[in-house]
Amino acid sequence: MNWLITGGCGFIGASLIKELLTEGGHSIRVIDNLSVGTLEDLKSIANVVNLAPDQLNFENESSSIELVVGDILDFSLAFKMVINCDVVVHLAANTGVGPSVEDPEKDMMVNVCGTFNYLEASRHSSVKKFIFASSGAPIGECIPPIHEEMAPHPVSPYGASKLSGEGYCSAFFRTYGLQTITLRFGNVYGPRSGRKNSVVAKFIKNALEDRDLEIFGDGTQTRDFIFIGDLVNAIKCSAAVSDIGGEIFQIATNAETTVGELVDLLVSTLNARGFKHVKIRNTFNRKGDVMRNYSDTSKAKHYLGWSSQTNLQDGLNKTVDWFLADNKLNNQKLLG
Repeated sequence: MNWLITGGCGFIGASLIKELLTEGGHSIRVIDNLSVGTLEDLKSIANVVNLAPDQLNFENESSSIELVVGDILDFSLAFKMVINCDVVVHLAANTGVGPSVEDPEKDMMVNVCGTFNYLEASRHSSVKKFIFASSGAPIGECIPPIHEEMAPHPVSPYGASKLSGEGYCSAFFRTYGLQTITLRFGNVYGPRSGRKNSVVAKFIKNALEDRDLEIFGDGTQTRDFIFIGDLVNAIKCSAAVSDIGGEIFQIATNAETTVGELVDLLVSTLNARGFKHVKIRNTFNRKGDVMRNYSDTSKAKHYLGWSSQTNLQDGLNKTVDWFLADNKLNNQKLLG
């Protein structure tokens, strides 16, 4: 298939691209403004052809990625990016609760208008499937597990902007017939997440740099931590399954883990690799955060044939090992 991945230089995008290249037979196009992911991140997994929008053709070698450095807020560019695409995976976003609280206008513009631009372009093109990356944030404070029939009550601006994207996906399917699928990701972690500031990546980076692991509140808040390999498989399943337009799926592990439990597992994992003096510090609760969050993934299992396969300890082992290897490589580069 011909894939367009918005935000394809980021953690999830690059991981998806690596899997598609391994599988073979796909042509891949990426748009990214390089505000988080970098060209080097993408070049580490593929041959990247940096093109102007008018040069896109999907005629490069299957091992090559067509990259356009651009902004998803550019409406006319969106129409050029989707030409001849079978699947659009819309990952580009202003991510996280904290940034949305600090700048709700930016969060709204990127997450609402950017999503609309690619939905509108997709319905005017030959796009067969539009996969939208959402999260549990639209639901807000609730008694988990989160499931797809719950009424949303977002707590943060981020949750509100993602809810808007979900609403537009529903409308574009029901009004225009565009096959949209919304995937509500759990807290994603794994190798290649070095530029992320999500909890697992941030804690590992802090530990390697001998800085405190800062826990917001008392650590009893819960999350559903999903390994990147499992999430990539969910995206692939969504692209392959037919007749599920307009649907929302929880993509997580159906396991509730407190941040305190996560830290205990992570510290043990680091200790086993020689990091014996990891420091932990509790601080204030963060505005916009919910206390409990984990997902019922039975709908994804029924309709997509998907379920998570990686337990948290195994995932943390793989993630810490990747960070250690990446840290060693970066140090070698600095030493020349």
